[in-house]
Amino acid sequence: MRNSTDSTPFSKSPVYMTVYEAIKQDIVEGRLHANDRLPSIREQARQLCISTTPVEAAYQQLIAEGFIESRPRQGFYVAALPDSYGRFAMSAPHTASRIPEKDYSTGETYAYDFHLAKNDFAGFPISHWKRLLMQTLREEYEELLFYGDPQGEAGLREELAAYLFRIRGVVCRKEQIVIGAEQHLLLHYLAILLKGISPAVAVEDPCYPLIARTFQAEGFAVLTATEADKGIDISRLLQASARIVAVAPSHQFPGGRVMPINERMELLKWAKEQEGYIIEDDYGGELRYIGQPVPALQGLAPDANVIYVGGFSQILAPDMCIHYMVLPESLLAPYLQLRRRLLFEQSSSRVYQRTLEKLMKQGYFERHVRKMRSLYRKKNQELAEALQNQFHDCGEVLNPHAGFHLILALDAKASEQEMIQAAKSGGIRVASASAFYSDQAACEREKRKWFLIGFGGIAGQHIEEGAAQLRQLWEPYLQV
Repeated sequence: MRNSTDSTPFSKSPVYMTVYEAIKQDIVEGRLHANDRLPSIREQARQLCISTTPVEAAYQQLIAEGFIESRPRQGFYVAALPDSYGRFAMSAPHTASRIPEKDYSTGETYAYDFHLAKNDFAGFPISHWKRLLMQTLREEYEELLFYGDPQGEAGLREELAAYLFRIRGVVCRKEQIVIGAEQHLLLHYLAILLKGISPAVAVEDPCYPLIARTFQAEGFAVLTATEADKGIDISRLLQASARIVAVAPSHQFPGGRVMPINERMELLKWAKEQEGYIIEDDYGGELRYIGQPVPALQGLAPDANVIYVGGFSQILAPDMCIHYMVLPESLLAPYLQLRRRLLFEQSSSRVYQRTLEKLMKQGYFERHVRKMRSLYRKKNQELAEALQNQFHDCGEVLNPHAGFHLILALDAKASEQEMIQAAKSGGIRVASASAFYSDQAACEREKRKWFLIGFGGIAGQHIEEGAAQLRQLWEPYLQV
């Protein structure tokens, strides 16, 4: 690493960030090469005349971002990076120190990645997770390598039941919780369970399409029970053939509408009188940035037919592959019968489940939730202000104060797809909002183009410059 006198003085930023930036720059600019061994944490601290704490934090951040890797009993080594990292850093205008963000699912690289659902892993409790993971492997690995409870590890389900009650107001026993690796897999089981209840499922407009498409693949008809961005119309439900309705009462996707209490009570009344079922989609329900998270619908009537669906992808990490659903008592016996009939096993890693159980039991998980809520709240506000400054003369920013994205509604003469492609060509990723409406003309009727601008995965210091670059790329299409 370069001598600290060659980089930004420690007094201008946290010490660990200065160490992190210096090492990262050495890697990107070729002074450190793939497989080069870094000094140990203790040796690096000695060379820089600082404590080991900031060095360890810097190393962990570099590991999390993939710049270096830790090899057991060998030390820390520089990871192999694509050539595009260095080329971009040297050629991008006004962003000489800017490292492009790579989407490893598509292989595409963006200078400013406003992905609508990406996490910020800078705050991931990596040290606690590694320690508890190693403890789990050391103490329990022989047992955990065999088949476990198809419903999920009992200890995790017990911790989860307590957590959901404290944080989301969900009232359940561990016996009601089913854990799985994928949302789709759990919804697939649920669709099979509900096949005899109704030939159709009603959904909100707009909505996240996963539930609707999974049920559709199982032969259900899909109906809409709302006007665009409005509440559930009970009269529509009564007239429809659907006795199953899927809602996201705490944060309707993508606009962020919160279902008011009177509408919640009407929906619960419908379920009781019609012997219907409500699927409550509450992924990321903890991530609300004004006031407290809105309590779950399930907790208002624990004995009602509400199926509560959630997971750890947003608040922790998608790679954990731990999702869950809370079944009402009326579906427990049918679920056990289905499990015996299909002979399925647990799909989510038992090792990760036990590690997460420890993380929750020892209080680290809820501490992480509070930390990430604070971080995302700050980035939510930074993005809202940056977009408002750049686009106030040709549109407005709709901020749901929850989740990982904002909506930017613009007066523009080009199509959303044309503008998204223009942004992509300039190294910026954004998404269309109207694609999630059943009637994609819903946004067009307002004569505005709607875009989803995410803040979860982009570094806070790059939000303002990314918004400015987006304005520059879209200038030819805007109606000011």
